[in-house]
Amino acid sequence: MKFPSPVSLHWISSLIDAELFGNESGEATGINEIHRVETGDLCFVDHPKYYNKCINSNASFIIINTRDVAIPKGKSLLVVSDPFEAYLKIVNHFRPFTAATKLVSDTVKIGEGTVIMPGVFIGHQVTIGNNCIIHPNVSLLDYTRIGNNVIIQSGTTIGSDAFYYNTKKNRDVWYKKMVSCGEVVIEDDVEIGAGCTIDRGVTADTRIGAGTKMDNMVHIGHDVVIGKNCLFAAQVAIAGGTTLKNGVTLWGQVGVSKTLTINNNVTVLAQSGVGHDLEEGKIYWGSPADDASIKKRELIWVRRIPELWKKVMENK
Repeated sequence: MKFPSPVSLHWISSLIDAELFGNESGEATGINEIHRVETGDLCFVDHPKYYNKCINSNASFIIINTRDVAIPKGKSLLVVSDPFEAYLKIVNHFRPFTAATKLVSDTVKIGEGTVIMPGVFIGHQVTIGNNCIIHPNVSLLDYTRIGNNVIIQSGTTIGSDAFYYNTKKNRDVWYKKMVSCGEVVIEDDVEIGAGCTIDRGVTADTRIGAGTKMDNMVHIGHDVVIGKNCLFAAQVAIAGGTTLKNGVTLWGQVGVSKTLTINNNVTVLAQSGVGHDLEEGKIYWGSPADDASIKKRELIWVRRIPELWKKVMENK
């Protein structure tokens, strides 16, 4: 999430009651979690396992719960007892929850030639481009951005919160919600089927590339970045933080795990489970997904097991 304008570290440290070390004259331009952090951003870390990764990331300013770390030149530490609570305080200040009071918010911007069917809900700060068709009972939640010539079928929800929790076993509530302040960006010429769900980014964008087409009942997790001209059949599910490059085809009921990369022009056959990066231009099948030609040969040999076992027993 980017702030409306750069914010001084002294103001932020006052907001979250932090001790400030390192570069005290800096100004933060936004806040991001570690996977999407950029120069000028705040980032938080609350576990020693990730201290070095966070401090040496692109983050310029780190909210942390220790002073016993080296501070890279030009960076700042904001030391607090609970960095996660500090993150929540910053997000709730800059992007507080605002309840809807009507079906279509007064802050919505809708382009020329766009058709909004009855029963569509459109939240705050949503933009919709030209010549779109939004079918009945679609929900476009806060900070969703839709390009031109986009079609969204009935019952789809875009911009719901990320399935993302801060986990601590030493408190009564183990899974504490990490408030989502990211957005969803739907580029031009995208078609989205009925009953699909697309989660907003935790702090950055979930993005659907131009020309991509989705069948019914597809789920896209938080911070997923999808390239141009991808094709997803029904009941595909993609977990958070995953990147799909251009021209990827996922056939029915494919499941994709989190924070991996599927490269250009990959095809994954139906009911496969993807748990690792996939190489460009290949066809994959199975769970775990592998080169489809290898998987098919494996299946032939599996089917021959009874025959081979029978021959072994006859030769005894």
